[in-house]
Amino acid sequence: CCFWFICSVPSIECDMRAGKINLSEFIVKCPANCRETKEKVYGTGVFASISSICNAAIHSGVITNSGGKVIVMKMAGQAIYKGSFANGVRSLSLPNWRESFSVSGSTIIHFLSWLSFYSHLVFVDCKVDIAFLMDGSWSIGKRRFKIQKDFLVEVSQVINVGVAGAMMGIIQYGDDPVTEFSLKQFSSSKDLKPAISKIVQKGGLSNVGKALSYINKHFFSDANGNRGGAPNVAVVLVDGWPTDKVEEASRLARESGINIFFVTIEGPDENEKQNVVETNFVDKAVCRTNGYFSLPITSWFALRNAVQPLVKSVCDTDRLVCSKTCLNANDIAFVIDGSSSVGTGNFRTVLQFVANVTQEFEISDTDTRVGIVQYTYEQRLEFAFGQHNNKADLLNAIKRINYWSGGTSTGAAITFAADQLFSKSKPNKRKIMIVITDGRSYDDVRAPALAVHRKGVIAYSIGIAWAAQDELEYIATDPDRDHSFFVDEFDNLYNYVPKIIHNICNDYREYNYI
Repeated sequence: CCFWFICSVPSIECDMRAGKINLSEFIVKCPANCRETKEKVYGTGVFASISSICNAAIHSGVITNSGGKVIVMKMAGQAIYKGSFANGVRSLSLPNWRESFSVSGSTIIHFLSWLSFYSHLVFVDCKVDIAFLMDGSWSIGKRRFKIQKDFLVEVSQVINVGVAGAMMGIIQYGDDPVTEFSLKQFSSSKDLKPAISKIVQKGGLSNVGKALSYINKHFFSDANGNRGGAPNVAVVLVDGWPTDKVEEASRLARESGINIFFVTIEGPDENEKQNVVETNFVDKAVCRTNGYFSLPITSWFALRNAVQPLVKSVCDTDRLVCSKTCLNANDIAFVIDGSSSVGTGNFRTVLQFVANVTQEFEISDTDTRVGIVQYTYEQRLEFAFGQHNNKADLLNAIKRINYWSGGTSTGAAITFAADQLFSKSKPNKRKIMIVITDGRSYDDVRAPALAVHRKGVIAYSIGIAWAAQDELEYIATDPDRDHSFFVDEFDNLYNYVPKIIHNICNDYREYNYI
């Protein structure tokens, strides 16, 4: 295995000072002929951090004037730095400085120390569909563009790309976004590595807003390999700041269930903020403003430090809260009256209503799951949460439910649903119960309804024909006007599908699920 920070070392100019790189230890590649630039060096052996890295390395004999790789180690400032002449470089004396550094060559010992530094980079299970938006603008320059590619190579190796894990695509943006490769184009980390290395910088501005709009409309599609059951993640790499506005495009992407992360490298300082097109652009773009979805990097040379924290964040699917919408984050239990008063024809109408409501949700084991209980005096679990994990199978299962016929014990049915369905609900799912009945219950509904309310179940009641209004209100979550409905005829059930969906999504916002 070859780590990018060893095999593809970032190049620097002769005038690069150690103090400009905010890392305690790093490796860089110096160009040839730095000695002729006469960039200043202060000290001997241990140098003040205002010294040229490359000329300090020549002075120490770590490299020649032909250039080469240099390992830099920071240390505390010294009270005095003594100048000397060595290897054609005159170093100067300095009374004191706040930070020092030493230089060394790329020996096997240093290689092992760097390998130890990266030993925590383990391959992780990470089932997400992830798009990296890489900055191809002219402001980034060729060398930093290369660092960006090396970073993406390292990420691709750590997340262990494959159909059972993460699928990764890359969009390069400048004036306009361009898909370098889609989610389905490569199914292994091994294949991704050379593909990333071959990406050519496009140039242009840094139109991040346009790129976010592009991925929302075009990238996360079935045709491009979007798997549906895996969370959608977009990681934006940006040098400095965007040249267009990101707020509206980001809002639309989040509403589509895309988790937006920002990695900003060398963001604007206080003097530069007046040049930014949109203030607080990161907070306006990311999934949440709690710091989890943003990684500010002070220097391009520090970008490699973001590999592990970024991978850890994007792979923790329980914290990818923008994946969760009112349509894909539920466990919904339909509790259906199968009593004799309903009749076979009307029961089929109820099942079609249930199918119409279900049709509106995103169905999979990681999205919305549906379970159904039919009841008379007794109760029957037609199917449990997760038993049918795609929409076609679920809709077919609903159609196959047989009418039971009997009495009406709605209270016992609610308790049965709590025991058989909601007790097995996933902790990151919103629990919803929809009770459909056409008459007064032979048993008490108040205590069972109160019990499920206390367990966090949001209850809707739909009464038809002879249903008792007081029982519908007991069953329903407050306020009743949003959760309890009465229909005079079975055929009018269909009219309430949009209202039910609308109120479920309103509840999603009201109960702080977003």
